[in-house]
Amino acid sequence: MNNPPKIEFYSEDIDFQIDKPEYIQNWIEKCVQENSFSIEHINYIFCSDPYLLDINQKYLNHDYFTDIITFDNSEPESEDLEGDLYISIDRVRDNALQLDQPFERELHRVMIHGVLHLMGFQDKTPEQESEMRDQEDKCLNLQP
Repeated sequence: MNNPPKIEFYSEDIDFQIDKPEYIQNWIEKCVQENSFSIEHINYIFCSDPYLLDINQKYLNHDYFTDIITFDNSEPESEDLEGDLYISIDRVRDNALQLDQPFERELHRVMIHGVLHLMGFQDKTPEQESEMRDQEDKCLNLQP
């Protein structure tokens, strides 16, 4: 019997599929292992701005667009990561244009950003934001 995938990709309200899913799964697992964690199960849900705004309003009481919302379903103090990561493809596209980055690179940055949150990294203060950016770059550099 096959084990179910540890990382799965879905789309809600948009037509979007990730390129090279096995490559992405292997890269994320490598980044997680480099930080001494393992993956129990991570769902990526790609969606539109309005879809993610609705989640932001309903569950977080925030009334603004964002590129990612991470719901951590891991057990407390566990090194096994489990979560649902909602990513607005609209936001990622806009951010890529504003930052003059290729869409795929910005998407990968946002994807690993959510995983870093699952590992406990935060970005509320300037110091945390700087550490988060360093960790994102470190993980992006693990891509072959």
